[in-house]
Amino acid sequence: MFSEKAESAIPAEFRMISGCEDKQTSADVSNVSSFKLPDPAGQAGGACTSALLNILYANKHAPDEALSFKDVLLKMRTILREKNFTQIPQLSSSRELDIDTKFDITPNGFCGTKRAVLIGINYVGQDGELSGCHNDVLNMKEYLMDVHHFEEENMTILLDDGVHESPTRENILNAYRKIVIESEPGDCVYCHYSGHGGKVRDDNNDEDDGYDETLVPLDYEYSGMIRDDDLLKILVIPMKKGVFVTSIMDCCHSGTILDLPYTFKADGEQESMTHDENFNFDAMMSILSLLKQGNYMSALSTAVATGGCCVIS
Repeated sequence: MFSEKAESAIPAEFRMISGCEDKQTSADVSNVSSFKLPDPAGQAGGACTSALLNILYANKHAPDEALSFKDVLLKMRTILREKNFTQIPQLSSSRELDIDTKFDITPNGFCGTKRAVLIGINYVGQDGELSGCHNDVLNMKEYLMDVHHFEEENMTILLDDGVHESPTRENILNAYRKIVIESEPGDCVYCHYSGHGGKVRDDNNDEDDGYDETLVPLDYEYSGMIRDDDLLKILVIPMKKGVFVTSIMDCCHSGTILDLPYTFKADGEQESMTHDENFNFDAMMSILSLLKQGNYMSALSTAVATGGCCVIS
């Protein structure tokens, strides 16, 4: 069965909200006050993050009523449409999910450590400079600590602000490697990315549209982009069974960047999650095979300890 293949290929439970479909671009918001958000670092924020926090943390308060995943996604789409953004939020997951399930970053039954990786890149001084990504991270950090009781010592924050660790390609991948190594069954993980996203030609013929979706690190011109294949190998597949992961990808072309098998688009037409019967589990199973050989996590650990790069073909 498809569900059994999904559970075998992706041991952890992942849920990702992306700011748009693969074919769409995302946007900055020039003034987050119009979204009733806290504003610790300027007057801008990503449209996806701003809409989400308007629902979950307007005026620094969590909503009184419980909201489902469907509620959250459709409310996001309504807010974006009212502000003349055309992007369509999308939910994807590693497990089939009833979209009427209560939205929660720390659901019942997960009583371990809460960990987070928060990445915001404004590309300061570069062509294509953004203005809202630092703000996204600081707003989300406050929300996680205030509402979900994350502790700052368990949060890795990468910003190109001259204060925090720089969001270079190596540092981003090492942050993901580290959270995979540290997380244990019962833990909750939150991963946030606000920055540029892109598309490049697929180099291993595993994408139906012929393109890999990418994150664009600060030093992309020299070190290259982070492909969805990289995220699959370093973050998605190695995460242990029993870990609950929520990811927000506020960037262009991000709909399937984690290559999760189940999807729901908040387009007003889709009523439940769907899956593609032809979803390619082969690449995932080959990575799992390396895991079972015992040398994959060792390679990840070595990469984190040395600050180096882990290349797994």
